[in-house]
Amino acid sequence: MSVIYVLLSISIIVALFFFVAFIVSVRSGQYDDSYTPSVRMLFEDELVTESSKTQESKKIEQTKMN
Repeated sequence: MSVIYVLLSISIIVALFFFVAFIVSVRSGQYDDSYTPSVRMLFEDELVTESSKTQESKKIEQTKMN
């Protein structure tokens, strides 16, 4: 039964260590992304697939015929 208390205390210490390491890395700015916002405007919001292109061209042809 005492082994459970030892393992539980060790696991809490390890969890606290990882939590503190995460907080320190967030505060130091390791997860800040300064590159993506600058290139986000270069990409389209929606990806146009080939099937949607053909559907759009069919709609345009139908409107031209009418």
